[in-house]
Amino acid sequence: MRESFTAVLERNRTLAGGFATEPYEAAWAAEARWFVRTLKRTGSGTRLRVTTQISPDGLHWCDLDAGREITGDLVSWESAGFGGWLRLKGTVEADGAAADGPDPAATVMIYLALKS
Repeated sequence: MRESFTAVLERNRTLAGGFATEPYEAAWAAEARWFVRTLKRTGSGTRLRVTTQISPDGLHWCDLDAGREITGDLVSWESAGFGGWLRLKGTVEADGAAADGPDPAATVMIYLALKS
């Protein structure tokens, strides 16, 4: 029987500027799937960009993918070939037209679903 586990890495957290989630040790897993649920965005031009990062030890990080812009209320993608540790690194920013509005921020839920 396969094992699975879903970790909630961010719960109702308001992000602004650059951020990184808490690292999660996932060496036992063969599959990983991210879910980012956007609950609220401040400002009309607020963009949330994330990149999956991997680490051999949970301390030193490199990018696994080219990153992506979170455009919907719930976005998901798979990560493969990730080794021992996973986290998301990202930024919350305003597009050029909305730069003079309120500071860009996004309130999110971030889940990491793992399966052996």
